[in-house]
Amino acid sequence: MTTAYVLINCDLGSEEMVISQLKSFDEVVEVHGTFGAYDILAKVQAEQIEKVRETITWKIRKIEKIRSTLTLMGIKGQE
Repeated sequence: MTTAYVLINCDLGSEEMVISQLKSFDEVVEVHGTFGAYDILAKVQAEQIEKVRETITWKIRKIEKIRSTLTLMGIKGQE
């Protein structure tokens, strides 16, 4: 299983809408609103790294109100 954590900044006031859209993706297994430098934290998991990459690139980053993302990839064996 490949895991990535996506830190998301979105337009002010759009957090609930973005969280709702993130939850609709099968590969997004957790979503949390956050305080601090980022607005939302999403945990993405899939069997293959390519599926994780596609989810982040073609689904998450295409959500209209998202301004920026930062992706942190998990390291196998250090879970």
